[in-house]
Amino acid sequence: MPGTVHTSANTNQSGLLASPARNLTFGLIFMLVVMVGAVIAYVAAGWSLGDAVYMVIITVYTVGYGEVHAIDTPLLRGITISTIVLGCTGVIFLTGALVQYITLNQINQVFGIKRMTAQIDKLTNHIILCGYGRIGVEMATGLAAGGADFVVLEADPATADLAKNKGYLVIRGDATDEASLIAAGIARARVLATVLSDDALNVFITLSARSLNPKLEIIARGELPTTESKLLQAGANKVVLPTHIGAERMVEMILYQETARFIRGSERMVDFEKVLLSLGLSMEMVVTAPGSPAVGQTIETVEREAGGAFFIVQLNHSEGDPITRPDPQTTISAGDGLVLVGRGQAGRSLFVAGGRSTFRRSARG
Repeated sequence: MPGTVHTSANTNQSGLLASPARNLTFGLIFMLVVMVGAVIAYVAAGWSLGDAVYMVIITVYTVGYGEVHAIDTPLLRGITISTIVLGCTGVIFLTGALVQYITLNQINQVFGIKRMTAQIDKLTNHIILCGYGRIGVEMATGLAAGGADFVVLEADPATADLAKNKGYLVIRGDATDEASLIAAGIARARVLATVLSDDALNVFITLSARSLNPKLEIIARGELPTTESKLLQAGANKVVLPTHIGAERMVEMILYQETARFIRGSERMVDFEKVLLSLGLSMEMVVTAPGSPAVGQTIETVEREAGGAFFIVQLNHSEGDPITRPDPQTTISAGDGLVLVGRGQAGRSLFVAGGRSTFRRSARG
């Protein structure tokens, strides 16, 4: 799948790691059996448990401090010889397995990073996703499902590992660092989405990304409404305010249940929204605030004022049934809900109290 690390590579890596892991486990079990068996044999020969344990440890690890008791019977000599042969062999095997396990892990890590870097270097017109938090996880899932080529840029090691485990191409680095953006292939990228929870960091990333690639489309997340203008000034093409969107959805459900169910509640409409998104369009509902420029204006006038940024496909008066394909001469009142199809957030200020416009107010306005 584009935008992911091939599963065959992961399978090969698991196979390489499995053998030293098994060897290490086998070595530990073998040593435990030998040492416990030797202790039991010495105790059976009349030694105390403490003396038996001490004797086995200095014998297995070849310390050679001297025998606790004289080894003067065939039985004791047989136990000691067996402990030396089996114990020393087990220690050598266990040491080798441990070195193999550590070394192979390091080698695989190095080659894994190189392999991922090589895959990223081959990408063109891809997407860079800065941040793998709650929104980043959902975006990565959607991008992977859509077959898009993308790179996750995440500073936190544990979070970056989560993304790697999903099979995504990941660079562990700070998105505010230009070197990390360059490593993610920003010069060849088509889109950068910065979805960190810190508005200041999103502004800084936007500035850096815009300076590195003037043609890049930048989509930025903002927590505070006041950050939207800063992100746009920094070079973002589009700004998404998750809190604002969530509040709008809840208002839809409360005030205009039927319309909300119509535009959000069916698979057909979900598919339709996907088609709109592929065309760079979106469908949403806005509520006309009292005192906004749109109050008292006709639908035709508002659409003209928006300069083609959107068109109104449904009108919901505060009292009355929804009107699909409303007449262009219908007047918009405060509290009306409007279903818009358009490009991004352009022109939405017409429905906000105190929003700017160039309307020539009529007498009734």
